[in-house]
Amino acid sequence: MVTDRAAPGVRRDVVERYTRRTRWFHAGVYLTTLLLLATGWWLLLGQEGRPSPLSRLLHMPDTTVHKDVGWALVALAVAGPVLGIRATRTFIAESVRFRTGDTRWFLRWPSGVVTGRFTRHEGHFDPGQRIVNLLMAAGIFALIGSGVGLVVLHGGPAFAVLARVHKWATYFCTPLIAAHILIAAGVLPGYRGVWRSMHMGGRLDARVARRLWPGWLERTHDRSEPRSRR
Repeated sequence: MVTDRAAPGVRRDVVERYTRRTRWFHAGVYLTTLLLLATGWWLLLGQEGRPSPLSRLLHMPDTTVHKDVGWALVALAVAGPVLGIRATRTFIAESVRFRTGDTRWFLRWPSGVVTGRFTRHEGHFDPGQRIVNLLMAAGIFALIGSGVGLVVLHGGPAFAVLARVHKWATYFCTPLIAAHILIAAGVLPGYRGVWRSMHMGGRLDARVARRLWPGWLERTHDRSEPRSRR
């Protein structure tokens, strides 16, 4: 745990939630994903003949932007797990691990969003994050797999099936990503301050961490604090 100064004479404890490598990987994924959603929806809405603002800015057709950014996401999807094998194992293990108290957390979640008083849980991610992690990972991999197939194939029955998968995966992922951004941005009262965990050096107020991830905080930070000698 690190001590920071919030104001003259006032000390504030902050903790690091995510490492620098994880934050850069996350930034790359959400930047490419947002660009893909922007160009993808432009094409889905039948605007292929009209260049989007992004297309005009880059002086490239929207289809080319979509394809090139898609390959960048493929590279991240391959390199991320290879270079960050421990983080990947943690992400998978913690996302699929559900506990008996998770039902109570979900029942109290609507009020917690407003009051900030969530039911305690012991996970690295809260129960809602775990479900969104799994759904979003499945949706993004469906987008990547079908997108690669559409680039490689040039017509035929398989191409038609992949086109439908790609379209419906876009419908599936869009609200999930929008909800993730809404919560991660700290707009909702219960998640105020959470955005710092992935930005600004990954350090956030320990009080926010204790409210949202009490078990994780105690395992990773509280026990590492030196005990005062009697």
